[in-house]
Amino acid sequence: MTGKSKITPIRITITAVFMALNIALSSFGIPVPGGHLYLCDAVICLASILLGPLEAFVVGGVGSFIGDMIFYPLPMFVSLVTHGLQAVVISLIAHHTLKHHPKLAAGIGVTVGAVIMVVGYTLGKIYVYSTFEYAMIKLPYEIAQGALGAVLGMILCYRAGVNKLYNRFISQGE
Repeated sequence: MTGKSKITPIRITITAVFMALNIALSSFGIPVPGGHLYLCDAVICLASILLGPLEAFVVGGVGSFIGDMIFYPLPMFVSLVTHGLQAVVISLIAHHTLKHHPKLAAGIGVTVGAVIMVVGYTLGKIYVYSTFEYAMIKLPYEIAQGALGAVLGMILCYRAGVNKLYNRFISQGE
């Protein structure tokens, strides 16, 4: 994990790759009874654990905005704010709390990030669709998506070794 780092070509490239993954994974979802679960939250969580807050915002907020603009434009501003805030908060918690326990800090970060995502999308759906009832019907899907994204993000980072790969690329690029 990196805290304050200078902008380098490798960091820009990694941010762009995560952003592209976010856009691609926002284009389709896993069908579940009554809706879909989207895997873009896993990318947002993973990127936010690894990247600094500005880069995380670009991946989470801007990437989600572009993905929605291409595939489903109605909630694109809700996605910009909600996923952007989610990404920044995860990054800040992962990088600035419990420095000697990075996995625990990341776990706290993705948990808080999932709450931000669920609350943000629930409030956003009330605004965009003008019905409280619709937002409440979709609430279980938001909770499932937030939990799935948090768990997959942690697994990809620490069990699949993406953090080690990321740190190797960053150390070579600086």
